[in-house]
Amino acid sequence: MSEVSSVPVVTWPTQRHLWKSVLCLLMFTVGLWGATAYLVAPQFWRYYSRHHPALALLPVTTLTGDGTPGDPLNFALVGTRREVIKCLVAGGWRPADDLSIKSSLEIVEASVLGRPYATAPVSSLFLWGRKQDLAFEKPVGNNPRQRHHVRFWESTERDANNRPLWAGAAIFDLRVELSHRTGQITHEIARRIDKERDTLAHDLIQTNRLLGESYLEGFQPVREGKNGGGDRWVTDRRLFLGIIAPE
Repeated sequence: MSEVSSVPVVTWPTQRHLWKSVLCLLMFTVGLWGATAYLVAPQFWRYYSRHHPALALLPVTTLTGDGTPGDPLNFALVGTRREVIKCLVAGGWRPADDLSIKSSLEIVEASVLGRPYATAPVSSLFLWGRKQDLAFEKPVGNNPRQRHHVRFWESTERDANNRPLWAGAAIFDLRVELSHRTGQITHEIARRIDKERDTLAHDLIQTNRLLGESYLEGFQPVREGKNGGGDRWVTDRRLFLGIIAPE
């Protein structure tokens, strides 16, 4: 009797097993993405931002022209000048006009007549021996007496990607007033400066142009003080740090 040779039987995976494998692979991919996006990446950018060389000796407050402590710093961004401008504009903030006799008269006129002045100039404050490099603001409706505004100073130090840190003071103006110290026309600031810091942070985060953000705890050595106009301010002492996505 002749022997019948055995032929190996190839068993193909059932459709159910195939979908199960695909589902497991999909779950693994989603899990890996989630861990990277929400755990690894934020920790990386938090570490990155906290180790920018300009943070080592960053002052905590600005100065007025006569050396009096001005508005405290509460904001910082890392990016090029172009990236900073595009990020602020995308967040609904506008570059402030240069301070001049003409723009000063326009502020007075707008305040008296109640006309909006969306790009009104800001007074000069000083950091690292020079006045602000950039200033932005966002009006409050048609009220020229109130506005959101922030000043930025570019650091000379660069990170590993050759990008500077921009130290900022984000302050909300409540109303036009006479300075308590000089008698000059200025704005009275809102006492709780953290609210303006967080408003600006929210606006910039919504642009999706920040790779990462964090708060530096205990940046300010004190919880309250006075600015150059004699207005009181209070803070939780934190500095916001934002990393703008490179172009």
